Amino acid sequence: MNIFNKVTLQSLKKSQTRTIVTIIGVILSTAMITAVSTFAVSLQSYMIQGSIAKYGGWHIGFPAVDASFVQERAHDQAVSRTASFENIGYAALSGGKNPDKPYLFIAGFNEDKASPDTLPVTLVSGRMPDNSGEILVPSHLAANGGIKLAEGDTLTLVVGDRMNGNQRLNQHDAFFAGNQPEKGAEALVPRAERTYKVTGIYARPAFEESAAPGYTLITRTDPSERADSFSLYVTLKHPREAKAYASSTAAGQSYVYNDNVLRFMGVSSDGVLTALLYTVGGIVAFIIVTGSIFMIYNAFTISLNERTRQFGILSSVGATAKQLRNSVLFEGLCIGAAGIPVGIILGIGSMGLVLTVVSRNFGNILYSGVPLSLKVSVPAIACAAALSMVTILISAYIPARKAAGTPVMESIRQTNEVKIEAKAVKTSGWAQHIYGLEGTLALKNFKRNKKRYRSIVLSLMLSVVLFISASAFVTDMKQMSEQAVAFTTYDIGFATPSMKDSDMLALYDKLRTADGIYDSSYQTLMKVTGTVQASELSDAGNDGKAGNAGKTGAPSPGRSDEQVTLPVDLQFLDDKAYLKILEGLGLSAEEYTGSNAKFIAVAKSVSPADDKRLKEVDEFRNLFKSSSSTLTIGPEPESGQKIGQGHDVRVTFVDTVPPDTLPVMGSSGSSEPFFFRVIAPYSLIGKFETADSPPAVKGLTFHSKHPAQSVAEMEKTIQAAQITDEYKLYNVYAMMDESRNTIFIINVFAYTFIIMISLIAIANVFNTISTNIKLRRRELAMLRSVGMSDRSFQRMMNFECAFYGMRALLFGLPIGLACSWLIYRGMLIGGADQIAYIFPWASIGISVISVLLIVFVTMLYSVSTIKRENIIDALRDDMT
Repeated sequence: MNIFNKVTLQSLKKSQTRTIVTIIGVILSTAMITAVSTFAVSLQSYMIQGSIAKYGGWHIGFPAVDASFVQERAHDQAVSRTASFENIGYAALSGGKNPDKPYLFIAGFNEDKASPDTLPVTLVSGRMPDNSGEILVPSHLAANGGIKLAEGDTLTLVVGDRMNGNQRLNQHDAFFAGNQPEKGAEALVPRAERTYKVTGIYARPAFEESAAPGYTLITRTDPSERADSFSLYVTLKHPREAKAYASSTAAGQSYVYNDNVLRFMGVSSDGVLTALLYTVGGIVAFIIVTGSIFMIYNAFTISLNERTRQFGILSSVGATAKQLRNSVLFEGLCIGAAGIPVGIILGIGSMGLVLTVVSRNFGNILYSGVPLSLKVSVPAIACAAALSMVTILISAYIPARKAAGTPVMESIRQTNEVKIEAKAVKTSGWAQHIYGLEGTLALKNFKRNKKRYRSIVLSLMLSVVLFISASAFVTDMKQMSEQAVAFTTYDIGFATPSMKDSDMLALYDKLRTADGIYDSSYQTLMKVTGTVQASELSDAGNDGKAGNAGKTGAPSPGRSDEQVTLPVDLQFLDDKAYLKILEGLGLSAEEYTGSNAKFIAVAKSVSPADDKRLKEVDEFRNLFKSSSSTLTIGPEPESGQKIGQGHDVRVTFVDTVPPDTLPVMGSSGSSEPFFFRVIAPYSLIGKFETADSPPAVKGLTFHSKHPAQSVAEMEKTIQAAQITDEYKLYNVYAMMDESRNTIFIINVFAYTFIIMISLIAIANVFNTISTNIKLRRRELAMLRSVGMSDRSFQRMMNFECAFYGMRALLFGLPIGLACSWLIYRGMLIGGADQIAYIFPWASIGISVISVLLIVFVTMLYSVSTIKRENIIDALRDDMT
C-alpha cells in the first residue's frame, strides 16, 4: 500500500462520523438499487410462472407440420421440450351461433407427446378420454357456439379437411366464408365418419387461437392409424431467441408465438407493453441513481473540502494530480467495499420481507395458484453492485478532479473555499430589523457559500417532491377503486338477460349448494318509466329531470302541475328476501305485500354537481320532496315493452338500496344523473309481465363464507350445465378485494420507496450540515471569542435551520403540487373521469414538519459538538 492510500485511510479514521454517514448513504442507495432489481426479477418470475400455468409453457406453436418436422424439433439442441397432438381433422358444426367458428376440430392427444406443463387442459367435469372412441368437449362450445353436449352423449361426425383450392387449411387460418373474392371460399372435404362418446367438459384451451375456425375437441390417438399432420408446440432453452428460431426453422410453415408468456420475458410482439415496462423501470432506476450520485457526490465534495490543506501539502512535496485523484478514488473504493455488500444484503432482506407481506394480495389480484416469492438473480445483483460502485466512483472522480487542479498555495491557505464579493452577501436594512444580528449573520452565511448549502436544499426538496407525488398517486388510486357506488352487500352475483325462469331457477338450486354459500336470493329487473307530478320533485329531481328531458320525453321544468316521466328500474326480489328487507327497514309486511301492496323505492341524485366525491348512497340528494309518492308505471318508449299500461303504484322512499339487490346489466343507475329503483316482491311479477314482454334481466345473489372457492365451484357448475344463454358471474367480493389489494400493494411499494429516498436525503442532509459546521470551527469559535453568548449562538444556528427548511419548502412544495396535479390529469386521460383533485393538505403538513425537524435535529447535534470544544483549541487548530 502506497503512502497516499495510507493517508486516505487515516483521514477516514479521523473523520469517523462523516465516514459512517457516507457508508450509510452507500448502503441505502445500494439497498434501493438491489431491492428494485430483486423485485423486478421476482415479479417477472411470478408473471412468467402464472402465465405458464394459465396459457402453457410453450414458446412457438406450429399448427400444421409433418412427423419428420416433429422429430427434428424433438432432437434440436436449441429446444428444451416439445409437445404435440395429431390434427385428426374438421367436422361441420350444425346449428352453431358463431359464424366465424363453423367447425369442430378433432385433436388426437398422445400421453408421450402432450405434456400437461406445455399444453394444460383444465377439466370442468368428467375425465380425459382413454381411447380414440372417447372425446372431451370444450365449455365454450355451449357458451360461444350455442351447442350443448353432456357427458355420456354420443357424437357422430364426418371428419375431413378444410381446403381452399389445393391448399389445406389449419387452425391458424381463419374461416374463409367466400366474401373475399381474392381468397375464394373454402370447402370441407370429408374423409371418414367417426363416432365418439363424450367423457367430460374442459375449459377453453389456451392453445386455441381466438380466430381459430374450429372448437377443439380432444380424443386419444389411434395407434393403428398414421397421422400426416401434427400441431407442435416448442419450448426453447433461450426464449429470447424465439423470433430468430421461428424464422429460421419454419421453412414455409405457419407458426404462432405464445405472447402471453413471451411478453414477460421481454420477447413480446407487443412493443407498447415492452416499452412501458422498460420506461417505468428506467424512470425508477434514474431517480435512484440520480439521488445516490447526488448524495455521494456531496459527501466526497465535503471530504475534499476537509482535506484541501492536506492535498496542498502533498502537492508541495511532489504529489502529482494523478496521485491525488487516485487517492480520492481509493477512498471511494474503501467506502464502496464497506457499504455495497451490506446494502445488497439489506436490499434482498427488505424486499423479501415486503414480498412476504404482499404475496397473498398479489394472488388475489392475478394468479391465485402461483406464489409470489423472492427470486434472487445473480446477474441482477452483480449489476446492482456494479451500478453502485460506478455511482461511487463517478461521485468521487468529479470533486477529485477539481481538487487535483487547485493551485498548491490556494489549497494550503484554503483561499479557494469561499470566493465572494461584498455585494454577494449584502443584506437589506429591513432584514436586520426583522432577524436581528444573529439572523443577519445566518443569512450572510447562507449567501456566501451557496454551492455548499444548495445540496442540502436540493436533498430536502427531492424528498418533499417525492413524498407529495407518491401520496397524490396513492390518493388517486384509492379514488379510482372507490368510484363505483357500492349499492349492495352480496358477495357473488349472477345476471342473464335471456334465460327462461325455469332454467334460471333450476340453475339457482344448483348454485346455492356451492361450498360456503349461506344465503341467497333471485330477482328480475325490468326497465320501465314512472310518471309523477313535477311538484313532487325536489330541486335535485328537477335538475335530473331537466338533464334527462330530451331522452325520456319529459317536458322542460316549468309549471308545478305538469307530469314528468323518468326512467325507473323495477326490480322483483324473491319473497323471502323481500320480507327480510321489510323487517330490516321496520315496515309492515301486510302493507307491503299482496295485490294492493306498497312498494319500496330509492330515488337519489348520483352525480351532484356540487360534490363529485360523494360515494355513499345516503349522502346523495333525494329526488322527491316527501317520503312517499304515487307512480304510474309504463313501458320505456324505445323498448316496445308491453307490461300492461298505466299501473299506479304507491311507493315509500328509503335512504339506501336494500341489501342483495343486484345492479345488473342495463341498470339506469350507471348512465343517468340519478338512481331510481322500485323494489317489489317476486310474487307480483305476473301483474306487470305479459307473454310478449321482451326478455327481462334476471339475477341471482349469494352470500359466501369463502367467495373465491364458491365462485370456482359455481363456474364449474355453470360450465358443466352447458349454459348457452348470455350470462355474467360477478365475484363482487373479489372485485372489492382486488381494489383493496391493489391499494395495499401500491401503498407498500410507494411508501417503501419514499422512506428509502427520504433516508438517503436525511443521510445527505446530516452529512452536509454536520461537516459544514465542522469546517466552520474557526469562524464559529471566533464569534464566541468576541462575546457571542450561547443563546445568541443558538439563535443564529436556528435561523440557519429556518433558511434551509424554508428554501427547500419554497421550491419543493410548488413542484410537488405541480406533480400531484399532473398525476391527477394523467389519471383523467387514462379514463378515471370520476375522481376529483384532492389538495394534498396532509402531505404538505407532514413535509413541512419533517423538513424542519430533520434540519433542526441535525443542526442541534452539530452545534452541540462545537459547543463542547475549547475556543482556544479551535482557533489554534486552524493556525497549525
